[in-house]
Amino acid sequence: MIAITVDDERPMLKALTDIVKSSPDIEAVYDFSACNAALEWISNNSADVAFLDINMRGMGGLALAEKITTLHPDCKIVFCTGYEQYALDAIQLRCSGYLMKPITHEAVQKEIDHIKGKNPKSVLLDVKCFGNFEVLKNGEALTFKRSKAKELFAVLVDRNGAGMTGKQICAVMWPESTDDVKNMDYLRHLVGDIKKALANAGAEKVFCQDGYNYRIDTTRINCDYHKYLKTGNPQFHGEYMSQYSWAESTLALLLGRK
Repeated sequence: MIAITVDDERPMLKALTDIVKSSPDIEAVYDFSACNAALEWISNNSADVAFLDINMRGMGGLALAEKITTLHPDCKIVFCTGYEQYALDAIQLRCSGYLMKPITHEAVQKEIDHIKGKNPKSVLLDVKCFGNFEVLKNGEALTFKRSKAKELFAVLVDRNGAGMTGKQICAVMWPESTDDVKNMDYLRHLVGDIKKALANAGAEKVFCQDGYNYRIDTTRINCDYHKYLKTGNPQFHGEYMSQYSWAESTLALLLGRK
């Protein structure tokens, strides 16, 4: 999806644009601090969704929305404002959404899901990476048959949704071993352990496998590390998956961000 963001307060515009950019459904975002500039751009280009402040200098967000929908009837309008009194006007314009400031990642993604006709995926697990690595269901730690199965799950969480082949996983978990046959056989047992632990927690959909390619569906977990990468929150205090030596490379990157 292509999005535009319009707000005449530059700090608000940057915050809104960063949040919209963080959605996996958004391909590109074009931001404008003036209604006229946004209108000029939309007159020659198309967008799937426009996130507009309402109370802006010049024509204002409501008038801009009318012009956008005249030019591009399929463009969805989401108003972002700190004033509830504009809600009725927004509804009469048949806007797709009405967000109250301060805008959050969750609120923006919910609007995007609504526009795409998707039901937001339910979060099935809490994952703690800062400090020691833990996987929680309703506040209780998941039980894995083997400690290495938990470590495999940590490796995939560390990849932040990117897939890994079996050989890539083995290289991380057993860097000194050259017995590929033995490692791959053990890996299959660990995958079985993960699937059983997740099934017992009603969280099977967290783990994704395509042949010998494995990944975690990050939309199904609430993870402090993933949130930190997106927003800078929660607070990171210099410890990351402390029980795993291979996590030191990610720790170094996180320390570099501080």
